[in-house]
Amino acid sequence: MDLISILFYGLPLFYLLYLIWKIIDRKRHQNCYILDYECHKPTDDRMLSTKFSGEVIRRNKHLGLHEYKFLLKAIVSSGIGEQTYAPQMVFDGREACPTYEDGILEMEEFFHDSIDKVLKRNKISPSEIDVLVVNISMLACMPSLAARIINYYKMREDIKVYNITGMGCSASLISINAIQSVFKNEKNKVALMVTSESLSPNWYTGNDRSMILANCLFRSGGCAILLTNKLSLKNKAMFKLKQLVRVHHGAKDESYDSCVQREDNQGNIGFHLDKTLPKAATRALVDNLKQIAPLILPIRELLRYAIAIFMKKMNWGSTKGGPKPMINFKTGVDHICLHTGGKAVIDGVGANLNLSEYDLEPARMTLHRFGNTSASSLWYVLGYMEAKKRLKKGDKVLMLSFGAGFKCNSCLWEVLRDLDNGNVWKDCIDNYPPNTLVNPFLEKFGWLHDEDPDTFTVPDDYVIP
Repeated sequence: MDLISILFYGLPLFYLLYLIWKIIDRKRHQNCYILDYECHKPTDDRMLSTKFSGEVIRRNKHLGLHEYKFLLKAIVSSGIGEQTYAPQMVFDGREACPTYEDGILEMEEFFHDSIDKVLKRNKISPSEIDVLVVNISMLACMPSLAARIINYYKMREDIKVYNITGMGCSASLISINAIQSVFKNEKNKVALMVTSESLSPNWYTGNDRSMILANCLFRSGGCAILLTNKLSLKNKAMFKLKQLVRVHHGAKDESYDSCVQREDNQGNIGFHLDKTLPKAATRALVDNLKQIAPLILPIRELLRYAIAIFMKKMNWGSTKGGPKPMINFKTGVDHICLHTGGKAVIDGVGANLNLSEYDLEPARMTLHRFGNTSASSLWYVLGYMEAKKRLKKGDKVLMLSFGAGFKCNSCLWEVLRDLDNGNVWKDCIDNYPPNTLVNPFLEKFGWLHDEDPDTFTVPDDYVIP
């Protein structure tokens, strides 16, 4: 009878303990870790100096004095320096007639550089990659870019492949989300994420101001990231994913139309940036932060903010007529990794989150050195933090990105060990931040403000001072 009683009461208990163990074990294998990442730096002969930028602008025969003045104002206030990179076809003088191969070669140059380096540094064979996610928004080809990577590196036949297009500057976190979903259902996987943008077939050669602005902001770049959920690789990992939130305002016409690829009146294809873009970005940011704040901030800060809002609404005490209460994200976040969408984007997010210049420095310096490299820009910003030895074990890093649609995505990473690799910044990190971010465009082209639109011409043999 005692044996029967033990079996009767013990087996359900053992089964319950087994289920608890299974849940815990499954949870441990669902974590998403970043093993390493490698940002692409094109060769120095691809740098866009002030002089060469002037030559590229002069080659566009659709531009007049009004467009020159607009571009001068846009470039001077852009926050971009003289060491950003452009596609090879721009230096060949073929931006008005790029070929299909230009876009492919631009991507393959980046693939072979960054993927080779990150795999070699971590002693991982291409055959060990279980998941491949490639996001290039504005270049679609057949076979896909992901297929080209698989063919070049001879990856396994059973590899899970995701080739993402059209997601814009927020595609990195969408790709992370896709990998996270795989990791939640399958153990012991290694993923390779490849993120960039192909500028070669998308250089705008018309005169629409809302579309020519993209030429001032977007630059060549890319990043290859290794991720895993293998417990055996946990000690080698750099970051652990804690939270990820995505917001999509595509149902709102104003947000949807704020950032679109389209043809201008002359049939030139370009990327239209509408005047409503700042408003759309702010709205998406606010909705995203509403979701992620309760997941990453301490309860005391959430309570403080809730009480402050309540007192403001009730017009109690000193809050009457004062500024709107702001939530302090720095109570739960040590670093803000912000997409380099432009100086206005960085300023806007800084104001909305009450960030200091120290917090915004990585984004500002990345914009100045590399420009807006679309979805890969987040990793250049992260690289700046690492090169400056800001990232210490236990720190929390909040990534924020925006993209066409209109989307705002965010995620929180935990730093797993002290990081100090110079990465893509190693050759220039000691020069940042510079004494001034003022670029020389105004000095070189300020004379345009004194020109008469009725008599203005730019001679073919004009030499930039």
